[in-house]
Amino acid sequence: MLEALRVAAEQTPGCRWELRSPAMAPAPPPAASFSPSEVQRRLAAGACWVRRGARLYDLSSFVRHHPGGEQLLRARAGQDISADLDGPPHRHSANARRWLEQYYVGELRGEQQGSVENEAVALEETQKTDPAMEPRFKVVDWDKDLVDWRKPLLWQVGHLGEKYDEWVHQPVTRPIRLFHSDLIEGLSKTVWYSVPIIWVPLVLYLSWSYYRTFAQGNVRLFTSFTTEYTVAVPKSMFPGLFMLGTFLWSLIEYLIHRFLFHMKPPSDSYYLIMLHFVMHGQHHKAPFDGSRLVFPPVPASLVIGVFYLCMQLILPEAVGGTVFAGGLLGYVLYDMTHYYLHFGSPHKGSYLYSLKAHHVKHHFAHQKSGFGISTKLWDYCFHTLTPEKPHLKTQ
Repeated sequence: MLEALRVAAEQTPGCRWELRSPAMAPAPPPAASFSPSEVQRRLAAGACWVRRGARLYDLSSFVRHHPGGEQLLRARAGQDISADLDGPPHRHSANARRWLEQYYVGELRGEQQGSVENEAVALEETQKTDPAMEPRFKVVDWDKDLVDWRKPLLWQVGHLGEKYDEWVHQPVTRPIRLFHSDLIEGLSKTVWYSVPIIWVPLVLYLSWSYYRTFAQGNVRLFTSFTTEYTVAVPKSMFPGLFMLGTFLWSLIEYLIHRFLFHMKPPSDSYYLIMLHFVMHGQHHKAPFDGSRLVFPPVPASLVIGVFYLCMQLILPEAVGGTVFAGGLLGYVLYDMTHYYLHFGSPHKGSYLYSLKAHHVKHHFAHQKSGFGISTKLWDYCFHTLTPEKPHLKTQ
């Protein structure tokens, strides 16, 4: 029968006879290759390509996000960064190495065999030092991920079960879609400048309104408990109450981030996994999705409304409103700081540079520490600073 098929194929124009094993899988497409002159042309055009042995990476879209600053990467354009990954000044985390592979573009042609062999030796030594890093150096294959990236992710993550926690803390450089509905999806995202545009006018209005109330001299504490021992609150207390609200927000920010956003949902709870992902997990999965870095106005309005009602129930209207206004300003500063820590390039040695390094380590290496965003104060107080590991030099 095979002979008959062969003869028939040979007699059919354009048909070619080929016998294949049914188990034979199609060969993967070869990696792109670039000559040194092609790489130099791209560098001259402003691209930031680096290499690791013969492997080439285009970091042009990442330079602004690099925690060490844009200039640090620009200074290494065209160079081999194998030694830089191992430090000094620090050893790059497993997630950072996985992140690098998402920028892989091909191989360098004409690279001396010795360089490739040196890369293999360095890789082997690296894996001996840190055995958990062996799968990091493969090209990212989106078709083989645990979820289908062509579909909304929110309804898929609940099925990951015990694999969810590891998966969500392996960051990727691509945007996320959560919902099927375009309307709901649109409400789940926002641009960074919506935060000051919407909330700063409210801070100013509340501050002006409650200051006028203080100026009338009718604000007193403890009136809900007794009329004999009430305490008058002069208008000179307004700045202190406002700053108290800003200070309290920094603590609330820390507590929410640590105990709510970083709760570990039970692996058998589909809906708690979904809840965690929509609250914070999606940010750890795609930390540079600019449309999901600040709190969208609609859900933010609900949460802010709850905080306002709580302050009105606990304190006299003017006192509670003033503390709330200060806290709202603290929230605005928090969201703006958070966005800048992801997309800004602070000067080395500055306070924001220190905060950025602190936050990037939280994303890529130490997700169970480093919960402060606008300040590291509460990480100091509660001993949750990201650990400073000594540099391990590969021999």
